[in-house]
Amino acid sequence: MGVLDDKRQELEKYEFMMGVPRGRLAVAMDVLTDALIMVGQHGVYCQSARQPGKPAMDIQVVMKGITDAKELISSVMEEIRKQKQSAAAAGL
Repeated sequence: MGVLDDKRQELEKYEFMMGVPRGRLAVAMDVLTDALIMVGQHGVYCQSARQPGKPAMDIQVVMKGITDAKELISSVMEEIRKQKQSAAAAGL
C-alpha cells in the first residue's frame, strides 16, 4: 500500500480545497510535521553530551532537514498559488 492509498482521505480533502498539486503538497507538509514532532520528542530524551539542553547532533541534523523540506514545500505551494492568481487575473 502506497502513500496515495494510506492518505486517501486527507488527499481528497486537500485536493478538493486546493487543487491536486497544492493538496498533495499540503499532505506532504502534514507528514513532515508529524515526523518533526516525533523526532522532537525523541530529542528530549537523547540530549547532547557537549551541549546540555539540546538534542543529540544527529537529531538536530534530522530536524533541520525536515524543517528545510517543509520550507521548500511551502515556497512551492505559494508559487503555485501566485501563478493561479496571475492566470485568473489575466482571464485564463
